[in-house]
Amino acid sequence: MGLGTEDRNRLAKRAAAEISNGMLVNLGIGMPSLVPNHLIHARDVMFHAENGLVGMGSAPDKGKEDAHLCNAGGQPITIRDGASYCDSTVAFGMIRQGLVDITILGALQVSEAGDLANWIVPGSRVPGMGGAMELAAKAKKVIVLMEHCDKTGMSKIVETCTLPLTAKKCVHMIITELGVFSVTKAGLLLTDIFAAASISEIRKKTGASFTVSNNIHILQE
Repeated sequence: MGLGTEDRNRLAKRAAAEISNGMLVNLGIGMPSLVPNHLIHARDVMFHAENGLVGMGSAPDKGKEDAHLCNAGGQPITIRDGASYCDSTVAFGMIRQGLVDITILGALQVSEAGDLANWIVPGSRVPGMGGAMELAAKAKKVIVLMEHCDKTGMSKIVETCTLPLTAKKCVHMIITELGVFSVTKAGLLLTDIFAAASISEIRKKTGASFTVSNNIHILQE
């Protein structure tokens, strides 16, 4: 069924907490596009889009969309003061030069080593990998927002990815509706859990081993 609006915004809000003033941030399609709606303390942030825009704002109010303004996924956006337009070559040049501080992406699978699979399910028709491969390889920090399990109930956090990889050992943080994992050299570390979840539930639904932080944070609803 997918996550509801409240859950999706809860994940986006937690991801927004990782953003600091002065950062250049790239957002993937879907849940990541909700992140600008939840920036509270970090005001001096520029959101980057591969289709040629630096300076995306929050989503427009219904009925106030501008057909000329969209992100790389074609979703309507607003722009903030100081925004700059460019062609996609320049936008990708920013990525390839390592200028993106954080990229927030969706995923089909993430391994305990931080491998990312987010672009294809074998046998399915998809438009292509897009900029995910370059973002995963070049962004200073890669954050994944995703449902903990797929539609069949299988964990999307796995020991080893079984789907085609986008990039190896690139993910730094995973945020799901159950909790937040940091990808460390020693493996996955559970740092936060949402109040409605429990550590035992997370262990049951996670297809990879992980340790629990001594200072685990309970995220309120």
